[in-house]
Amino acid sequence: MAIVVNMPRLSDTMEEGTVAKWLKQVGDVISEGDILAEIETDKATMEFESFNEGTLLHIGIQEGDAAPVDSLLAIIGEKGEDISALLSGGAPAAQETSEASVTEVAAPAAASDAVLPEGVIVVNMPRLSDTMEEGTVATWLKKVGDVIEEGDILAEIETDKATMEFESFNAGTLLHIGIQEGEAAPVDSLLAIIGPNGADISAALNPVSAPPTATTVAPAPVVANEAAVTPVTKAPEAPVAVVNSSAQNGRIFASPLAKKLAKEKGISLSEVKGSGEQGRIIKVDIERFTPVAAQAATAASVEPVSTQAPLLAAGEEHFTEVKNSQMRKVIAKRLGESKFSAPHYYLTVEVAMDNAMASRAQINSLPDTKVSFNDMVLKASAMALKKHPQVNTTWQGDTTRFNSHVHMGVAVAVPDGLVVPVVRFADQQSLSQIGAAVKDLAGKARDKKLTPAEMEGSTFTVSNLGMFGIQEFTSIINQPNSAILSVGAIVQKPVVKGGNIVVGNTMKVTLACDHRTVDGATAAAFLQTLQAFLENPVTMLA
Repeated sequence: MAIVVNMPRLSDTMEEGTVAKWLKQVGDVISEGDILAEIETDKATMEFESFNEGTLLHIGIQEGDAAPVDSLLAIIGEKGEDISALLSGGAPAAQETSEASVTEVAAPAAASDAVLPEGVIVVNMPRLSDTMEEGTVATWLKKVGDVIEEGDILAEIETDKATMEFESFNAGTLLHIGIQEGEAAPVDSLLAIIGPNGADISAALNPVSAPPTATTVAPAPVVANEAAVTPVTKAPEAPVAVVNSSAQNGRIFASPLAKKLAKEKGISLSEVKGSGEQGRIIKVDIERFTPVAAQAATAASVEPVSTQAPLLAAGEEHFTEVKNSQMRKVIAKRLGESKFSAPHYYLTVEVAMDNAMASRAQINSLPDTKVSFNDMVLKASAMALKKHPQVNTTWQGDTTRFNSHVHMGVAVAVPDGLVVPVVRFADQQSLSQIGAAVKDLAGKARDKKLTPAEMEGSTFTVSNLGMFGIQEFTSIINQPNSAILSVGAIVQKPVVKGGNIVVGNTMKVTLACDHRTVDGATAAAFLQTLQAFLENPVTMLA
């Protein structure tokens, strides 16, 4: 059965995409997971993966051409299958949605304006990142019965990468909430319904199914406009000691930025009077809060509930279950896929760091200059990748992609797990430029302010645990990279130099490689080049 593949929405603001390059041709056999094309969005050029198997029967958008989201991109089916009905606008047997996922189900009747009362809008769970498959409603900022204006923030939604504000592009009354706080639901699930006060929404809540013979992707009755989002930090709400104008039903309403500032300054939100919409606490309210009032708020605050296990009597068993965040679930899925699909192997070298330490001290003595050892590793890795392009590759099943550009992924630990922001064209940047970029990206990562575009497109990744005193470890490859470098701590130890035992400083680095793309001898040569750059940093400046 032929499947229609539409132009996907690969970023939250994408309205159209340009096919930068087709990696498959009409007649090619497609396997699930194959990369069909490179698509240029408003933020980046991204690989578009097939979630279906079959033969590529038709290409609807040629290289270099742009088309709106949901335009016919391609058709996949059985070799020789008749697709004339699909090309002439007939009803397809199956359709792959713009999110690249397809489900064959009985098609519900479309809840159009002819079925729903005028002005009723169904708002679905949005796709707020390119890898998001489901979202969790962290906080509802509106309740059923509230009047919604265009631009109002409806809720804070936790994705696999950040907690984001979800903005309404429609005005009306909030008639229904489909996903409660703390609950998770797949993308495109019914999130809310907005419309005129008192409108009948039964048709939206209970769509009538079409005859069971129809096979298509189930559409939402009326889809709200794509929402604009702003990454925010999801800070725990301060406990309520005194109800003020910002509190409703025992809960304090505050913007994510206000929560973050309050937490940093030790201010209890229960003592702050909000000046925002419906008394919501905003940034300026925290900035204007006086120290005296802040001290009073601290004294009146309630102790937070401890997440540590209580003291137990001898022989008593106890456990606590904590709900996994979206980020944690995606980390588990992605690393599991990498570990069990890519044949990993590991090579370790010990690098003499005496010259690197001396060079770093000299560089950092310059005004307004600050580089870390990790910055030096990133620079050395980027330059080594240019000399060993086989390591800077991507496995694509029938082909291997050789990346001419070097985009370095930098693993950053955050409270919920791990994110990998990307330093682009690292080989073309100086040490100080790399240092500034890493500092900026790491700060955004810890504040959950990274955009999807800042976490896409890496060709190689570096993970550093040296600051924790870890001397040697192995990492799981960050797909679709072919390798990841694990960096340990610099340790002082006896070493042999010129036949004499002296005190030296060494650092172990371990390269994990995908054996499908990188052979052992190639990886060893890469590590030799990396070692030479780090042991003689002046060569990185040549």
